[in-house]
Amino acid sequence: MFLQRTIKNEINCRNIGLHSGRKVGMTIKPASVDEGIVFIRKDLPGNISIKADFQNVRDTILATTVGLNGATVSTVEHLLSAFCGMGVDNAVVEVDAPEIPIMDGSALPFVKLLKDVGTEMQNKCKKLLVILKPISVTDGDGKAMFLPSPKFKITYDIDFGHPVIGRQTYDMTFSDVVYERDICAARTFGFLKDVEYLQAKGLALGGSLKNAVVLDDHKVINKEGLRCDDEFVKHKILDAIGDLSLLGMPIIGHFIA
Repeated sequence: MFLQRTIKNEINCRNIGLHSGRKVGMTIKPASVDEGIVFIRKDLPGNISIKADFQNVRDTILATTVGLNGATVSTVEHLLSAFCGMGVDNAVVEVDAPEIPIMDGSALPFVKLLKDVGTEMQNKCKKLLVILKPISVTDGDGKAMFLPSPKFKITYDIDFGHPVIGRQTYDMTFSDVVYERDICAARTFGFLKDVEYLQAKGLALGGSLKNAVVLDDHKVINKEGLRCDDEFVKHKILDAIGDLSLLGMPIIGHFIA
């Protein structure tokens, strides 16, 4: 279980971009050991390779954006989450736009694509990040910390002043089975008033009820409702798994946010 993994075959998909509102073509290719997850903007000259690494993070407003030498790729967190959830360490992701396709707003479509082609073990062990002592950061009302733990665990607590969300807490001990069963289908969410404001600013142009849970002041306006009552906190965990993967290796420790 500690050997590195890549995908067995190439993956191709095409879907809307959340912020541009345009169709995005994406190809995921196998990669060699220690290559990590690498993004390439095929629509730009030079084929600049942007490694999925915390040092390459360029923006975290509305989505996680990585970049290098002027080239950026945004909304990477759901795909990175799927890679982590399925144990994929090495892959090349080519896109013809400045963002990853949003799909249905969760990581489930990416998980299905990865399972369709399958993964294969490589002949080198993963590096692991083992948390040896507590560390924490705060930003306004937000707080995140790592504690030592024999396994990768996540505890997430959210508190929104909205009647449908309120306060939600979820605990999980990470595994590919738990990730696929409980986490990957949780969709991103937003508030109708914010969507209207963002679209007026030329952002979230691809946002719709097909790729997000949208709430007005009182209720979820998607006809199908929620996939589970705690979909909101589970999506925050989904995002966190993707963002934490930017550390470049699996984590042995307890993440609390």
